[in-house]
Amino acid sequence: MTDDFTLAESAAQFLLSQTPLRPKIGLVLGSGLGGFADELAGATRVPYAQIPAFSRSTIVGHAGQMVIGKAGDLPLAAMQGRVHLYEGYSAKEVAFPMRVLGRMGIRAVILTNAAGGINLEYKQGALVVLSDHINLQGHNPLVGPHDDRLGLRFPDMTQAYWKPYREIALEEARKLGMTVYESVYAAMLGPSFETPAEIRFLRTIGADLVGMSTVSEVIAARQMGLKVLAISCVTNMAAGILDQVLTHEEVLETGRRVMGQFVALLRAVLPRIAGDVGA
Repeated sequence: MTDDFTLAESAAQFLLSQTPLRPKIGLVLGSGLGGFADELAGATRVPYAQIPAFSRSTIVGHAGQMVIGKAGDLPLAAMQGRVHLYEGYSAKEVAFPMRVLGRMGIRAVILTNAAGGINLEYKQGALVVLSDHINLQGHNPLVGPHDDRLGLRFPDMTQAYWKPYREIALEEARKLGMTVYESVYAAMLGPSFETPAEIRFLRTIGADLVGMSTVSEVIAARQMGLKVLAISCVTNMAAGILDQVLTHEEVLETGRRVMGQFVALLRAVLPRIAGDVGA
């Protein structure tokens, strides 16, 4: 059986062969937020189905392609959509795109997601910079045989979300006149939304947001030494906070509604991260 490092190297070389661009920053665009990649100039679009060993997204709102193009003069590798544990993929498969980005020469990743708001201060459409996470998915992409080429067996997660990047995002949001929060994300397995009792539990243990993605990607990225910034869009208030039924359609619609703010923040943040990684 071919190991993850070799598979990631093969996929990375395939993607690099499709474009002359050599991005140092990667993005993962979650539910309803993929429109940013449509604006990249001179873009090469590669469906996940064509990338060796890449898993295919089965979720509405996830285009399922890698877009390599430029935002201004800055080359980027943007994933339009991701795969999730609840689709039946393993944590290693969910994290595999981070392996590929790392082998492509990416040094920093910006992960985005749709999340349910637990903190009562949040409203639908709020943007939140993640400062930490609580992994309640019961899975970790590092479980199993270890390969030193991917990084440490026991990577430190004290700064899973790179503090200087968080500070950049909050500072640029203030300059734009945007209210952007910073808080802790709880990852659940899904695909069912959480119960009101589960939301009360998550609030008690210190979570402000809840979602079904991101954590496996962050763990793999940090193992490989990639610096991570993660931004959640509060697309719905979590179960029991409002007296209404939760739907995936609501998630997508809210993502589309805040796209302008989200893109403005990304465009402000990207040049400063580029300066850090020498892009």
